[in-house]
Amino acid sequence: MDELIKLFTVFARIGAVTFGGGYAMLPILQAEVVEKYHWAEEAELADYFAIGQCTPGVIAVNTATFIGVKRKGTIGGIIATLGVIAPSLLIITVIAACLANFAQFQAVKDAFAGIRVCVCVLIFNAIKKLAKGALVDKLTWLLFFLIMAVNLLSDISPAWLVVFAGIVGLIAKKQGGEL
Repeated sequence: MDELIKLFTVFARIGAVTFGGGYAMLPILQAEVVEKYHWAEEAELADYFAIGQCTPGVIAVNTATFIGVKRKGTIGGIIATLGVIAPSLLIITVIAACLANFAQFQAVKDAFAGIRVCVCVLIFNAIKKLAKGALVDKLTWLLFFLIMAVNLLSDISPAWLVVFAGIVGLIAKKQGGEL
C-alpha cells in the first residue's frame, strides 16, 4: 500500500509542476523516476517515451502507466496514471472557470509567453540527457540525423519513425553492428 501511495504522490507532484506536455515532463520524470526512486533506468525511460509516442494517449500518462505497471502491476498503472492526471484535471477546471475573464489581459498573455520559453528549455535539457545515453556510436548518430531530417522535412507520423528506428536497431545488432 505504501508504494501505491508513493506512486500516486510522486506522479501527482510531477503532474502538478509540469507545463507543456509530455516532453516538458521528461526532465522531471528523469530526476524522480531514474535518479531519486530508481524505478527505471535512463534507457528504459527513453523506451517508455518512444512507446508512448506510438500509442494512443498523452505521452506523460502512458509513461506513468508503464512505470506504475512495472512497479505494482495493473493497480500500480492505474494509481500512477490517476496521480499524473489529477493535478491537470483540477488545474484545468479552475483555469476554464476563470480564463474567460482574464485571457484578454496583457499580463496573462505575457506570462504564457514566458512559460512557453521555459518549456522549450526544459525540452532541450531532456534531449541533451537522452542523447548522452542514446547517441553512442556512428550508427546511432547517423540514425539520429536521418530521423531528424525526415521528421523536419516530411509529414511522416512519429510512430513510423520509431518503428523504422527499431528495425534498424534489430538489423544492426543481427549483423554484429553497434547500436
